[in-house]
Amino acid sequence: MAEKNIISTIDAPAPIGPYNQAVKSGNLIFISGQISLIPGTETLVNESIAAETHQVMKNIGAILKSEGLDFSHIIKTTIFLSGMEHFAEVNQVYGQYFSSDFPARETVAVKGLPRNVNVEISMIASL
Repeated sequence: MAEKNIISTIDAPAPIGPYNQAVKSGNLIFISGQISLIPGTETLVNESIAAETHQVMKNIGAILKSEGLDFSHIIKTTIFLSGMEHFAEVNQVYGQYFSSDFPARETVAVKGLPRNVNVEISMIASL
């Protein structure tokens, strides 16, 4: 069985349930779904879908940075949306965090997300 190392940083929101911010196993880092919580608070960024998405990406970026990585290390992304009407704007913001060699990805609309947010994103990074 591959070794399992827990990743945690105060620069990203603490988990709101029985999970970790991220787990490293072998050459992969599995980043749990992030929402638009401001780290160290219970405050959500939700004035617009663009602002919400930027905060989600900042939270993921903080987890990556804690391991000396950046978005170029992402190989797989899953985006959960409260409705597909948000797809174009989320896609536009998401794309700003990558310069080339985009990761594999799926985007799905779901009935509900934690704290009634509009976007949640999880990622897998490769070392």
